[in-house]
Amino acid sequence: MPDPYQALVSVAAGLGLRQGEAFGLAVEDVDFLGGVVHVVRQVKLLQRHRPVFAPPKGGKERDVPLPEPVAFALAAHLKRHPLRRSPCRGRPSMAHRSQRRCSSRVPPPWPWIATASMTAWRSALRAVDVETGRDNGMHALRDFYASVLLDAGESVKALSEYLGHHDPGFTLRTNTHLMPSSETGTRAAVDGVCKDDEPADDGPETAQKGS
Repeated sequence: MPDPYQALVSVAAGLGLRQGEAFGLAVEDVDFLGGVVHVVRQVKLLQRHRPVFAPPKGGKERDVPLPEPVAFALAAHLKRHPLRRSPCRGRPSMAHRSQRRCSSRVPPPWPWIATASMTAWRSALRAVDVETGRDNGMHALRDFYASVLLDAGESVKALSEYLGHHDPGFTLRTNTHLMPSSETGTRAAVDGVCKDDEPADDGPETAQKGS
C-alpha cells in the first residue's frame, strides 16, 4: 500500500474495524496511554453515495484493545501525516440511531481518501498476485483479526464485543469457518502436556546400543 494508506491496513487487521469505522476513526478516539481505541462513529454512504458521519453499525459503541504494533503504526502515520480533529466534534448522538448524523456532510478530503484507498488496495492485491474479487476486499482484514483471536483461544463473547456484533451467537455463526480445527487443538493440547523436555533413554538408539 502507498504510504498514506498503510496505517489503514494496520487499523483494519489489528483492530478488526469495519471499513467505515476505519475511515471514521479520529485522533481523539485513540488512547495510546490506556492501550484502547474507542469506536464511536463510522463514515456511511447515504443515497446518491453521499458520505456522512454516523454511529457505528447498530448504534453499538465499543472499546477495542490497542495492540502495540498498531499503536506504533498509528503514531508513525500521525508523525508523517498530521490529522485534524474530527468534524463530528465528539461522539455522534446515540439518540438518533437511524439516518441522523453528527455533521451535515463528511467534508473533504474524506470522500477522496475513501476512493483513493480502495484503488490503492486493489493495486496492492494485484502487485502480490492476489485476485481482486469480492472475497478479497478490505473486509478480509476484519476476518483476519477474528481468526487470529480465535486461534489464540480468545472467547467468542470477547470477540463479539471487539467486532461490535449484537450477540456472541451471531459471531459464532459468522466466524465458525475461521475457528481452528478440533484435531489441531487436540494435538497441540496433548503435545503440550506429554512432551518431554529431555529425550528419553529408552528409544530405538538405546535399544541398538544394548544389543
